[in-house]
Amino acid sequence: MALITLRRNFCHISDFWIPGAVAALKIHPANHVQKIVKDRLHVWFCSLHPGLFRVRFHHSYCKNFHSRNGNDLHPVAEPWFSQAQEWNQPDRSLARGDEETLCKRLNSFTSPDEVLSFLSTQDTLPVTLASAALHRICEVGERDYEQRLPQGVLENSIFRALCLQCGRDPSRLTDDAMVTALQSLVTLPVDPQGSLMLTLMAECRSRLQRGLLEARLLCILGESLVRLQGAGCETLELVLCQLQSKNLETFAPEDIVAIYRILQACPEKVDKHQTFLNTINNFSLSIVSFLSPKSISHVLTALVALDQTQAIPLVIKLGKHMVRYIPRFTSEELGKVLEAFVYFGYSDRFFTEALERHIAALCLSLDPDVTSAVMAYCSRKRIRSEPILDAVAEAFVCQSERFSPSQISELIEPFGKLNYLPPNAPALFRKLENVLSAHFRCFPPRMLLRLLHSCSLIGCHPVNFMSKIFSPFFLQRLQGEEPCADRVSLAQLTQLFLTSVLECASYKGPKLLPQYQVKSFLTPCCSLETPMDLHLYKSVVMGLIDLLGSRLYFASKVLTPYCYTIDVEIKLDEDGFVLPFTVDEDVHKRVALCIDGPQRFCSDSKYLLGKEAIKQRHLRLLGYQVVQVPYHELELLTSRLELVEYLQSKLFPSNSPVHW
Repeated sequence: MALITLRRNFCHISDFWIPGAVAALKIHPANHVQKIVKDRLHVWFCSLHPGLFRVRFHHSYCKNFHSRNGNDLHPVAEPWFSQAQEWNQPDRSLARGDEETLCKRLNSFTSPDEVLSFLSTQDTLPVTLASAALHRICEVGERDYEQRLPQGVLENSIFRALCLQCGRDPSRLTDDAMVTALQSLVTLPVDPQGSLMLTLMAECRSRLQRGLLEARLLCILGESLVRLQGAGCETLELVLCQLQSKNLETFAPEDIVAIYRILQACPEKVDKHQTFLNTINNFSLSIVSFLSPKSISHVLTALVALDQTQAIPLVIKLGKHMVRYIPRFTSEELGKVLEAFVYFGYSDRFFTEALERHIAALCLSLDPDVTSAVMAYCSRKRIRSEPILDAVAEAFVCQSERFSPSQISELIEPFGKLNYLPPNAPALFRKLENVLSAHFRCFPPRMLLRLLHSCSLIGCHPVNFMSKIFSPFFLQRLQGEEPCADRVSLAQLTQLFLTSVLECASYKGPKLLPQYQVKSFLTPCCSLETPMDLHLYKSVVMGLIDLLGSRLYFASKVLTPYCYTIDVEIKLDEDGFVLPFTVDEDVHKRVALCIDGPQRFCSDSKYLLGKEAIKQRHLRLLGYQVVQVPYHELELLTSRLELVEYLQSKLFPSNSPVHW
C-alpha cells in the first residue's frame, strides 16, 4: 500500500521525474520495487532542498516508507539522524539479559552486512550495544576487505547512525563502550578534528587523567592513539605511564602483545621506557604458551623493531613453542617470524625439521614472500636443508612467473652459498636462464651479479651472460654514480672472470678489464673466503713443526697470484723433498693445506660452503695439491702424537716417501 501511495504522490509533483521508475512499478512485483525505488531515488533525494521535501527512513530498508511535507522530519541528505534518534528515545530500553543476548548475536556475525542487517530490525539500541556493533563491523570488515571497510558500508545509513549514537553524548558511555567506539572510529575515514572525534577524545582524556581505565582498556586506547595521532601524542605518554603502574599479573596475553605494538610504533621512546620493556620481556616468558600464531608474529616483529637483543631468552622460548604450530601460521606471519629469527641469529634443529615438513607439504602453493623468507633463514644460518631447497626449486620451475626479480635472487643465491644442486638442477637453471634472457634489464646490476656469481659457485656457469657482465656498459651501470664499484662486486667479477678462464673453455667473449680486477678475495668484511679458525690453526702449526722438524718448511696465509689466500703452503721438489718456504727455484709441486673450521661448512654438516668449494676447485685446476684438514676430523684426535700421524697421512700418503 505504501508503494502505491508513493507512486500516486509522485504523479502530483510536476518537476519530479525519474526515467524508468513508473515502468518498474508496473512491471515488477512489490518486493522487487522496494529495491529499485530505493536505488533510483537516492540521487534525487539527496539533491532536494531539505525544506521542500523530507523523508523518514525506518531501519534503512524503507519499511513503512512515507513521504510528506513538513518540518518535523530530518533532512534526507542525513537519513541516519532519524535512525539514531529512534534508537535513542528514553522510553525504549533493554533488560541486561537482552543486552547480553544481543552481544552474543553480534559476535556471531562474520560480515558487516550481517551486522547491519541485524541492526535494521532493532527498534532499541542502547549506546553500549551501539559501540559493540560498531567495533564488530570494523573488526570483520577490516579482516575481509584488507584493512579498509568498503565504501558501501561507510555510506550505509545504519552505520552512520551507529557513529552518531556513540559520539552524541560520550559521558553516558561505559569505559569499555567509549574506548571501543574510539577504537572503531579510528579505523574509518573520519576527520580527526571533527566534533565526533574531538568529543570522544576529550572524554577519554578526562577519564584517563582520573585513572579510571583498567589495563585492557589502556592498551586499546594506546593503540588507537598511535593510529590517530602518531607516536608524538601527549596522551599516549600518559597511557604508557599508567600501564607501568599496573600489576602485570592482571594483564591478559593479548594486552602484553598490545603493549609491544604500542612501543613498536614509537621506537624513539624505547630508551625512556627500556626498564618497563625489560620487565615486559621477562614477564612474557610466562605467557608464551598462551600466545596465538598471530600474537607470536607481532611480538617477534616488535622485538626486531625495538632492537631487543637482550631478549634472546624470549626469542628462544617463542621459537621452541611454535614448533608444533607452524602449519597454523599464515604466510605473512611465518615470514615475519623467519625475519626475526634471522635478525636475532636464532636457529633450532626441531624448528628446522618442522619447517621442512611444512614447506614440503606446501611445495607448489608456496607464497613467494614466504619462499624468500625461508631461503633467507636457511642462507643466513647456513642450513643446508635438502627438503626445503628441493621444494623451493620445484616451486620456481613450475611457477617462475610468480616471483619478482628480487625474489628470484633471494631464491637462487642460497643454492650457491650452501653448495647444493637439487635433483631438478637442469630444469631449474634452464628456467633461470630463460627468465634472465627475457627480463635481463629488470634485474639491478648488483643483484644480477650476485645471482650469476652464486650459480658459478656450484659449477652452473652463466656462460651466456658473461659477455654482458664484462661489457663496459654493464660495468658502468654497476658503478653508477660512485667513483668506483664496491669491493664485493669487483671481487665477484674477478672470480667470475677466473671461472671463465679455468672452467669455461667454450667462452670466447670479452675479458674483464684489469682495472676491475682485485688482488685478493680475502677482505675484512664480505669476503669471498672464510678466515681461518685461529684455534685450529695453532694446533695444526704445532703438529707440522713436529712432523717437518722446523717452522722453516711451511708458510702461512700465502696470497697466490690468483687472488686466493692459502692457509698453509708446503713446497716439494721433483724428488718429493720438502723445500724451505723461502725457496722459489726447483719447486715441482705446491701443497695447499686448507684448515677448515666450522664456519667454512654448512651448519651441522660436512658440506663445504659454496665459496670454499669453488676455492678448492680452482686451486686444483691451478696445479695445487689441495689437502683438506676439516675440524670434525681434528676433534677426534686425543694427543699430539695422533695429530702428527694424522698430518703425515694427509700430506704424505703411505706410498709416498717424505723427506726434509
